[in-house]
Amino acid sequence: MKQINDPWFTMEEIDSTTFAISEYGHWEKVHSFLLIGKEKAALIDTGLGIDNIKRITDQLTDLPIVVITTHVHADHIGGHGLYDTILVHQAEEDWLVNGIKKLSIEQIRKDIGRDITKPTPASFDPSTYTPFTGKPTALLSDGDLIDLGDRLLSIFHTPGHSPGHICILDNDREYLFTGDLFYVGTPIYAFYPTTDPEALLNSLERISLLQVSRIFGAHNTVGIDPSILWEVQDAVYELRRKDVVRHGTGVHQFKSFSIQF
Repeated sequence: MKQINDPWFTMEEIDSTTFAISEYGHWEKVHSFLLIGKEKAALIDTGLGIDNIKRITDQLTDLPIVVITTHVHADHIGGHGLYDTILVHQAEEDWLVNGIKKLSIEQIRKDIGRDITKPTPASFDPSTYTPFTGKPTALLSDGDLIDLGDRLLSIFHTPGHSPGHICILDNDREYLFTGDLFYVGTPIYAFYPTTDPEALLNSLERISLLQVSRIFGAHNTVGIDPSILWEVQDAVYELRRKDVVRHGTGVHQFKSFSIQF
């Protein structure tokens, strides 16, 4: 089992070629995931950008790395500029090139700089923090396949949290990486101006029908038992029945997770 001691990042080995790279010193507790194939590796998101995530990936693989963006929010694209190959869903190409829509830089800087519990590098200054912008190498669409060499990933367009949000299914291991569409521990955010509650619920319903062995959300805990997908299905039906799938209806609590519209 690989061990990495780092002042900012925490590396957790999911299996011998799959790693969670976490930022537990920040209130968002963001996870990025490195999936290593025979020919190349995929890095699902690049974290907050407070510190250099490439320092960790360089210790885990010397293969070429393809960055797969679950969605273009600041806490998921912070290290994009450290890598040569960046993939994003076509619905958020403009966000990556020209900036995140309907989130002010003042709000982003406030969120990035608060409630930090670990020492940050001297290079990090929340008052001047600016999210990555740049042109992606290629655009993703629903149903795309990414072959890492003896490891095949499927792309699912799962809008709602943002217009171009995607989930990634590792077909060989049946790992489902859900980004900000689904996680536990804090409410799933669906109340931003750019979120679409109905689309989010449709996306939750879609992933709830998949056959998976483990679920990996982008925040809080690493790894969720797939039996929770039965609860997700029930929640989808209940929210529709109650006619509360719209902005402003608040937090809806279920046994293992919650959603905030």
